[in-house]
Amino acid sequence: MTVLIAGCGDLGTEAGLRFAAAGHRVIGWRHSPEKLPAQLEGAAVDLTGPLPEIPADTEIVVMATAAAERTEAAYRSAYVNALANLLDAIERDGVRPRRVLFVSSTAVYGENDGGEVDETTPARATSATGRILREAEELLHARLPSAIVLRLGGIYGPGRTRLIDQVRQGTAVIPDPPRLTNRIHRDDAAAAIVHLTTAVEAPEQIYLGVDSEPAELGEVLRFLAAELDVPEPPKAAPAPSGRANTARGGDKRCSNSRLLATGFRFRFPSFREGYRSVLAGEGVRHP
Repeated sequence: MTVLIAGCGDLGTEAGLRFAAAGHRVIGWRHSPEKLPAQLEGAAVDLTGPLPEIPADTEIVVMATAAAERTEAAYRSAYVNALANLLDAIERDGVRPRRVLFVSSTAVYGENDGGEVDETTPARATSATGRILREAEELLHARLPSAIVLRLGGIYGPGRTRLIDQVRQGTAVIPDPPRLTNRIHRDDAAAAIVHLTTAVEAPEQIYLGVDSEPAELGEVLRFLAAELDVPEPPKAAPAPSGRANTARGGDKRCSNSRLLATGFRFRFPSFREGYRSVLAGEGVRHP
């Protein structure tokens, strides 16, 4: 069985290594395939340009692209245009994959009131980039209703140490009012991709990929400060009364109940286990 990973960066590579370990042939499309590990067959591909022929025995297609920058143009190119191009290539080559999975984001939700969000919550993004991601999801399901959308929370892990760096450098600030955040370790995100495409007999159209403990950002920052043995970050100045929480990621409690119901189990069920693993130097950072 062949697995095609379109946009084989850090997350795609980790998923690809897991597919390969299970005995599958894995092809990774990316701009710089020479950076891929030997277990993956790399190809130099611009997803918005002419695409190579897709092998006839391709049973799983994963699209795990990332925008080059947080602009509307970059997001439209990386998600909507690239996805449409990939779907065209699948049709062009007459390939009928058993599973197609698109990696999206919980940014498609616009909730900022701390409420719970799940797959049945209407996705009404408040940001332009979130709306573009939702447009890509709708394009996918319009053309391929059986496809899976995996909406990931904030990914952290080897090489994804923004919060750790901020706490260590003393630039982190605890928000006021408190703000809920949702995250997932890179390894769990990769494992979820493999699980949903190989181990679930009749997958749903949408899954939320977040760990089991939504947490206030301040709690995460205080935890990291204690683990690093550095001073606790200061609180930010209180936001003006009545102002909505418009910070990146919003303020919501994302539920992973649907993912857990498939039998998936997290290696890092909360930020504590995950960040301790990162601080211990576990895992490999993929270029």
